[in-house]
Amino acid sequence: MSTDPTTAAFDPLTADAGSPPAGDLNLDVILDVPVQLSLEVGRTRMPIRNLLALTPGAVVELERAAGEPLDVYVNGTLIAHGEVVVVNDRFGVRLTDVVSPAERIKRLK
Repeated sequence: MSTDPTTAAFDPLTADAGSPPAGDLNLDVILDVPVQLSLEVGRTRMPIRNLLALTPGAVVELERAAGEPLDVYVNGTLIAHGEVVVVNDRFGVRLTDVVSPAERIKRLK
């Protein structure tokens, strides 16, 4: 070991006996973490003047056409596309396409 104060000395790296092997990830610790799921049917931009003029029964036109897939976001990140379905008089979403991790990373840039 060197006694030079500008040189750092480290112990050799060893495998930690308490950690699982790299291939065995234990996801049980995060299964109860709450996340926010959002479904986006479409978007629009409008001046405040038009926004303040909205009344019950007003129709706001979105940039998407009827029948186009909607976007599914988890904590603000697009994770899938889907379509609206009705099950027992309740709305639901059928996922039609899940965004790959590689595609999600591309969208972050």
